[in-house]
Amino acid sequence: MPPLLEIDNLHTYFPTREGIIKAVNGVSLSLEADSILGVMGESGSGKTMTALSVLKLVPFPGQIVSGRIEFDGRDMVKMGDDEMRHIRGRQISLIFQDAASALNPVITVGKQVEELMLEHTGMSKRQAQEFTTELLASMGIPDARQMLNRYPFQLSGGMAQRVMMAIGVALQPRVLIADEPTSNLDVTLQAEMLHRLRVLREESQTAIMLITHDLGVIAQMAERVAVMYGGYVVESADTRALYSKPMHPYTWGLFQSLPRLDAAGQRLRPLTGAPPQMLDPPDQCPFLHRCSKATVECRTSPRPHLQTVEPGHALACYNPVEMD
Repeated sequence: MPPLLEIDNLHTYFPTREGIIKAVNGVSLSLEADSILGVMGESGSGKTMTALSVLKLVPFPGQIVSGRIEFDGRDMVKMGDDEMRHIRGRQISLIFQDAASALNPVITVGKQVEELMLEHTGMSKRQAQEFTTELLASMGIPDARQMLNRYPFQLSGGMAQRVMMAIGVALQPRVLIADEPTSNLDVTLQAEMLHRLRVLREESQTAIMLITHDLGVIAQMAERVAVMYGGYVVESADTRALYSKPMHPYTWGLFQSLPRLDAAGQRLRPLTGAPPQMLDPPDQCPFLHRCSKATVECRTSPRPHLQTVEPGHALACYNPVEMD
């Protein structure tokens, strides 16, 4: 079956006085129905801006310059505001990275959830209020009825994250994009948030795009993983295959920088250098200046594009890592 959500060669740019910031510079990835896709990479690699582009929520003056975002056979890039309004929240939902900042500070928690129900369902105001109370209680929020009248600044980080999760899953969307849902949470709350994502997937067959820089979270949650660097996907594979055989030097470097239980006393190998500036980036591979395997071809050829190197394993590299 065709993917439920497919992003093809997406470019999202921000024009500035100094030049053009190419935040998303050729992203291609797909999300199958009833699956979890992990998207990982360093800060600034374009993960969040890709998520915002899917729902056409790119902040001004950014804009989608080219590419295709196909959902259920329709190209959302060509959709107008009215069509997108019916998709946001109902068909595709987004859990923002910073819940406390994403919630409207001057509207109570209850009204922020209720307005979603009133917009997309035939509920009365009283029904929406009752549903919101039950939904917040199901998220593990104590005194859910009292929570309806609180403002976001009165919530702890964990409570704000629960409210954001409630908004994201309220209408059981077909696609849920979770942008760093476990960031700034202790391990207990992290486990709780991930459990709720699994429950949503099992009960509603919701496909989930899980954006995170936590390799452990992806290992336990995702069937497939896409690695982003410099505004586009540099490697994509089944999670087990990628973790056992990373082929892109950047992916390999990420794993080498992690401590291992089976390598006690071994020195870590941190990635040297810094991520590329996305203000008018060079035409060559964005990882070129940090790569220990760069060749003449890497320095003189255009940026490599994703190509299938093994069944289910795609790579954008001229000189991949060779592993036994």
